Amino acid sequence: MISKRIVRTSISFLGLLLMLSSCGISKGLEDRPDITKYDVSLPERNKVSDSTYSIGTNFLTKNKHGLWEMQVKGNPMQLGLYQGALSQELFNQQEAVFLKKIDELVPSKAYQNILRKFLAWFNRKVYLHIDEQYKTEIYGIAQYASPDYDYIAEEYPRVLYFHGAHDIGHALQDLALVGCSSFASWGKNSKDGKLLIGRNFDFYAGDDFAKNKIIAFIDPEDGHKFMSVTWGGMIGVVSGMNDQGLTVTINAGKSQFPLVAKTPVSLVTREILQYASTIAEAITIAKKREVFVSESIFVGSAKDKKAAVIEVSPKNFGVYEVPNASNQLICSNHFQSAAYADDKKNQNHILESHSQYRYERMEELLAETEKVTPEKVVDILRNREGLAENKIGYGNEKALNQMLAHHGIVFQPEDLLVWVSSSPYQMGEFVAYDLKEVFKARNGKPESVANSELNIAKDSFLQTEAYQNYERYRMLRDEVQKAISKETYVGQKLLSQLTALNPDFWESHYLVGQYNLEKGYDLLALRAFREAETKEITTLSDREVVEKHIKKLSRRLGK
Repeated sequence: MISKRIVRTSISFLGLLLMLSSCGISKGLEDRPDITKYDVSLPERNKVSDSTYSIGTNFLTKNKHGLWEMQVKGNPMQLGLYQGALSQELFNQQEAVFLKKIDELVPSKAYQNILRKFLAWFNRKVYLHIDEQYKTEIYGIAQYASPDYDYIAEEYPRVLYFHGAHDIGHALQDLALVGCSSFASWGKNSKDGKLLIGRNFDFYAGDDFAKNKIIAFIDPEDGHKFMSVTWGGMIGVVSGMNDQGLTVTINAGKSQFPLVAKTPVSLVTREILQYASTIAEAITIAKKREVFVSESIFVGSAKDKKAAVIEVSPKNFGVYEVPNASNQLICSNHFQSAAYADDKKNQNHILESHSQYRYERMEELLAETEKVTPEKVVDILRNREGLAENKIGYGNEKALNQMLAHHGIVFQPEDLLVWVSSSPYQMGEFVAYDLKEVFKARNGKPESVANSELNIAKDSFLQTEAYQNYERYRMLRDEVQKAISKETYVGQKLLSQLTALNPDFWESHYLVGQYNLEKGYDLLALRAFREAETKEITTLSDREVVEKHIKKLSRRLGK
């Protein structure tokens, strides 16, 4: 759960850092890519309809499933300008949503000022670690950034900063929920022997942040064509596949808080997609880039007919592969390679977080699945239960389906097929794309390139009362959390409704306990905390907090 107190403490620490060191900021703010060889005139966008725009043969359109599809082709500057022009409204909206989330976490203007200065200081050397072509592409997109946020930084450096948001988000784990799950099956474990990969991208920055997903199909002047699931203003890759059948997804690892930004991981994976066709080539690219957080890069390869995990961190590098006979690879949010065998942070993360639990749940579900198909991969990604089918409550981060995912995705690299989830979460219809068809010579028509005949149906759970109860629970949860933070009043009837809507989730009982504790209703608080203790609590630190409350209240009440 997000803690504003922890965020404020973190920002106070950042302010101290700023006082200790502020040199080198101006160079980072003033750096610009060399654009002298490019035509930087802004392209004219044609509005075909309220949901379709085109620039020549480049276009953006919204399909019937609510996913935006964008196709662009050109040199780095053209790619940036086309993406910026076509998706300007989505880009501006995404920036507004992201910054609104920051405002909610950091409402104090004083703390916001510290945060703004910190961003400039933290990113003072990032320009030294980003390839010139990507800086150029970002420069092109930045021409369409909103001037409303120039108080944070000018358009270009600000868009550059946002490319490290995922990295910063899991370094400061209370700023965003990051708990991605990925797996691959091939050979004897898949129905036709071909490689299949599934992944949930559980980066959460609010519901609105996931509303306008863009499926981008990029045809760069240099390198491989590729697709990526992204959002307005983002050229990095969190989930994608190129025309060679090479896939990349990223899973956050355990990191120390970094003191300087280097290469955002999403730009490392962008480079891999654009220039690699095998796992070995992907490893070579990843090795040459300095990152500033720990990350697992899950790579699938049609040519190698298998998958591997590249584990990067500021001071270490490892590769994890399974024996050929295994035909199965699983990745959550901890490292597995020999390079990290003695890493204390990684060991503690396995013990204290929900990463190992989800890893074991994937093992369990895959063992129960005789031959994996795209439909069965989706079933696993949507699974809401805990180990041994235990009821752990809806929204529990120990579940594969945490009911907050930005997207779920399935790859079948050898056939260049990909399925991307539509909203909500990964439970909407999975929309199919055949990259062989998508990247053929374009006819210039700005229309959807989805292959709807191959779509995978939406989750039937969406039609249930349990799902409606969960969405109602989320609304009441926000109301109770607000009452706790602002010390306002809610009735016991509403608190009872909260737990009734999601009775198996420890969080619902914990919030009731927290509210009653703040109001001095010690006996009610103790009952709620004891009920929370009986549930599957997400992390070790969360359990320790619950146990501490129980011990303190029991002593106070003599119970």
